[in-house]
This record gives sequence, structure tokens and C-alpha cells, in this order.
Amino acid sequence: MRAVLSALALALAAAANAYPGGTPDFQTDAAPYCASCHSSANADMMSGAPAERVQKELAANKHLALIRAGEGNYQALSADERALLVEHVKAVDANASIRISAQPKVPINGELRVKVEVAGGAGPVVGVALVDTPQRWLARPATGAGWAISKEPQILGQDFQEQTEWLAKRPLSLGRNLAYVNVAGLRSDAVKSEWARAQVLWTLRAPNRLGKLPLAAALWYGTEKASPLGVVSDPIFGKMLRGGVAGHSGRILFSTPLTIEVTVE
Repeated sequence: MRAVLSALALALAAAANAYPGGTPDFQTDAAPYCASCHSSANADMMSGAPAERVQKELAANKHLALIRAGEGNYQALSADERALLVEHVKAVDANASIRISAQPKVPINGELRVKVEVAGGAGPVVGVALVDTPQRWLARPATGAGWAISKEPQILGQDFQEQTEWLAKRPLSLGRNLAYVNVAGLRSDAVKSEWARAQVLWTLRAPNRLGKLPLAAALWYGTEKASPLGVVSDPIFGKMLRGGVAGHSGRILFSTPLTIEVTVE
């Protein structure tokens, strides 16, 4: 029985600390719908969904309301501490952004260089992806819209130093031209108003047809680790989120979408 309980404790701890540390063991494409535990940063990304569902997914209701009410692990905080944690989390959200830039036209079969700039997020890891639409439950990897990713993306972390460790876990034989990446080593501090920054550079190839193709960027980020009130120390597992996965402290955020015209050379 003791062995069973120990295994259960390990499993629960692993579950609570999994996605707040990114996806270290999953080197493959991802779409925003997979992060069901995350809260939505705004309602725009849920167009067409029932109003009740939209309200349920918004960060104010799915995450901040739990803190204010002192539910779960938040009950260990005083009312003043919970109010301060809410302010810290709101500051993280206010300073989180993702921006995509690329040339507006590309010839048939031509290469398109895409830059995605990320700011904010509690760290230490964020997820960044190229998608076809800024809609949480409708977005596909950009390849679904007709783009081909011709090279492995270049990941530039907090100090704009190139990161290769996450991508290197994927065998070369499978190709490392992914539409989704982890950016590690990020640092944000809501008390000091210091915010993480990073970039991801992609090289895409246009399809062999004329037309206009959509392109947007998605950001998966956390909030609570930017606040000293948002973490707890575990003697075995170290620094963990106060709310855990059940606290819904993660976020999904999208860039303003682009429309790229594929033209004759």
C-alpha cells in the first residue's frame, strides 16, 4: 500500500508540474485546443462559441476568480495576499504579447521568412507556434493552410541567444521543421515589472498555386511563477505552481493574423 501511495503522489506531482514547464518530452507540432487547462486571454479567440462557454474560459473567471475565492491551494493565502497575487497575474497578462511579421507577398514555391516576437509570460518556458487562424478551437498548424516549413526554426531566448536543446531531442531522420517550439530560460518578475522577451524565426515555402494564405502565431504562457505568491516549495519537486494545473493559470494568446499573397515570380 505504501508503494502505491508513493507512486500516486509522484504521479500527481508530475501532473501538477508538467505543462507549466513546457513540453520538454514532446517534440512535435501542437495546436491551441490541446491546452484545455489554460485560460483564454480574451474573448476574440473564441468566435462562434456559445456565450456561456466563452465566459467560462476567460482568465477572469477560470483562474482569477479561484484565487479571489480562496479555492484549493489558494486558501493558504490571506485575503490581502490573494488580492496581491491577482494584481501580479493581471500585470503578467497585461505585458504578454506576440507579434508576427513577414513580407506581404511571396512567389510560387518561394521562401518566406517569418519572425515571431514574444514578450511576457512567467517562464521559465513558453510555447510558440505558427497557425492558420487566431481561434483557440479552430487553429491548425500553419502547414494545414498550405505552407511548408522548409528549415528547422531558430529559437532565440531571453538574451537572444540561440537555443537548440529542445529541438535536438527530435531525431534528424524525422525532420526538425516544426511549426511549434518551446522557448526555455525565460524570466519575468511581476514585482519588479521585468518581462521576458524572445524570438522565433521560421522559413516557410509557399505552395505551387496562386492565392492568399493566412498565417498567425500562438503563444502558450504561464502567469503565477512571476509572483512570489504564485509558487510553493516542495521538498522533493522544488518550485511548483500554487494553483497547479487545476488553477488554470496558463494562458493562450494569438497575434494579429497576416494574409500573405502567393504571386507569379
